[in-house]
Amino acid sequence: MDRIKILIVDDELIMRESLGAWLERDGYAVTTAESGESALALLKDTLFDIVFLDIKMEGMSGLEVLEQVKQSDPEVEVVMITAYGSISTAIEAMKKGAFDYLLKPFDPDALGVLIDRIISHRRQTRENQFLRQQAREHARFESLIGQSAPMQQVFSLIRDVAPTGSTVLISGETGTGKGLVAKAIHTHSDRCEGPFVVVNCGAIPEHLMESELFGYEKGAFTDAKETKKGRLELAHGGTLFLDEIGEISMRMQIDLLRILEDRIFYRVGGTRPIEAEFRVIAATNRDLGEAIRQRRFREDLYYRLNVVAFKMPPLRERKEDIPLLADHFLQQFARETNRAVNRISRAAIDEMMLYEWPGNVRELENAIERAVVVGKGTSIEPHDLPISSAVCAEVAADKSLAEMERMHIVAVLSENAWNIARSARILGIDRSTLYSKIKRYQIRK
Repeated sequence: MDRIKILIVDDELIMRESLGAWLERDGYAVTTAESGESALALLKDTLFDIVFLDIKMEGMSGLEVLEQVKQSDPEVEVVMITAYGSISTAIEAMKKGAFDYLLKPFDPDALGVLIDRIISHRRQTRENQFLRQQAREHARFESLIGQSAPMQQVFSLIRDVAPTGSTVLISGETGTGKGLVAKAIHTHSDRCEGPFVVVNCGAIPEHLMESELFGYEKGAFTDAKETKKGRLELAHGGTLFLDEIGEISMRMQIDLLRILEDRIFYRVGGTRPIEAEFRVIAATNRDLGEAIRQRRFREDLYYRLNVVAFKMPPLRERKEDIPLLADHFLQQFARETNRAVNRISRAAIDEMMLYEWPGNVRELENAIERAVVVGKGTSIEPHDLPISSAVCAEVAADKSLAEMERMHIVAVLSENAWNIARSARILGIDRSTLYSKIKRYQIRK
């Protein structure tokens, strides 16, 4: 650590000089202030590591100064200087954020031990902050968030596939983040400087799909007053994302297959071939294998698209990500709506962990947004969530608390294939506690 900067605040000159001399002799950078007001002025311009603060001073008291110091810089460590008769006040100061107190007269050895404790505490705090930041970064990939094994596998596959240029097919339920994966692949590819063009195949009417994809020449049909580029042409040099590919008609499937094979296309009414110079990523929430069996999706197109397959896990299969996602959405919507909501209660987290989330991450996002908007306090509570009634309906009213706890533990263990470490993390308890509850409730695999 850099040279420790210490501020001594005391209205007695002899106290400032003696304490300052001891600290300077030990190699610390020392500044002194004769009052609380002058100390606060110094703190505005200089970042100190430790403040030694007398409790009883003329003007502002030590407690008043302490409160303002911790408000302006929560990381600075404050040690209260007190006489024996004011220990109770010093203890009150510790409740307000002081690190410790120092009794007059000083014992130089005790002073050295105290500073060593503070330095060790600051180092540990910074290391913990670094590790937490690393954990947060490990749980994020672009706009995707997840520390669970299924999501870490998705992150790894994105890193492997993005630079290759291969065609990708992403499958998964609605709301699992298929579009975010497509965008992440594009962002980490060699085409990241090119356009990312999205075609929602389920939202464009069939009679407009051809002109939307291929564009058209002026005069190609009655309303074609001028030439228009289609989505395929706009995606030149970038990525074409075909969302909900399972919704396109058989006729358009043939056209799309031809483009993937020949890598050229024509505008509607045009005769000049246009190069299809883009990467294709497709996504679907349908079972394309079943669609092929029912002759609603071409098998040859499926194999053209399914060069690299992504399977997005539903939220119910990665419940350990729920607290992480919920906190992310809480911060996002609190900032956007300028609301003072800053935490999610343990009870609300428990509700969310019990719920199955049929709408996946998108439903969770909407639930947190609603809770931030309608909530009355600084914490999201179960009654703020639109899922509360759904959870309550699943739990019989005549169950005891112990029975409900046993049911919840059984459900979590089953969902996680009896992975004790993962189940304990989801339940918010350590492994030994979970083993104890398994034994108490006589739960068997």
